[in-house]
Amino acid sequence: MREQLYQFKYQKLCEKIKPILERKKFEVYIAKDAAEAKQIVESLIPEGSVVSSGGSVTLVETGILDLLRSGKYKFLDRYNAPDRRKVELEAMSCDYYLCSANAITLDGELVFMDGFGNRVAAVTFGPKNVILVVSANKIVKDLQEARERIRYIAPMNAKRLSLSTPCATTGICEDCASPQRICRHFHVINDSYNLPGRIKIILVLQELGL
Repeated sequence: MREQLYQFKYQKLCEKIKPILERKKFEVYIAKDAAEAKQIVESLIPEGSVVSSGGSVTLVETGILDLLRSGKYKFLDRYNAPDRRKVELEAMSCDYYLCSANAITLDGELVFMDGFGNRVAAVTFGPKNVILVVSANKIVKDLQEARERIRYIAPMNAKRLSLSTPCATTGICEDCASPQRICRHFHVINDSYNLPGRIKIILVLQELGL
């Protein structure tokens, strides 16, 4: 029963936000689950394309990261690179860049928080195409709620990355001054009017990522 009710809620949320995002010239898809999200990604990326990704639990949980590593594409793999910065810079000119967003507001704003800024840099400028895989539980009312969601989630991300930030110990955002702070670059994308369809958003009716 609980799963069905959340599925209903997420379906309605995504149906509400899809036309708002499309009016802003984002290309939008709705996937019922992780498997369908992966199928949509595979249909969007031609074999042999140069692809890369930002750090994302969602890409792991959907199997999309495995797809990128399958040999069908030239994958610039930041996870296993001896020189990670070099790969992240190369990713700026790739054909398809994949990641998630921290939140999407009901006004159709895409919200990101980065530690180093490589993800927001790529999403904003560089790669020919960007594919965002975003679970419906990341849809929020406005930018204030997006910030609150990020503060709530940040300690889990810090713990996942084995960082020594205060929040990784306390489980609560301390608005710290740690060199390992991951809440450094707050970025909002309002629209894609200048490059219609460059940013493709797959909304997933399933709780994924953080």
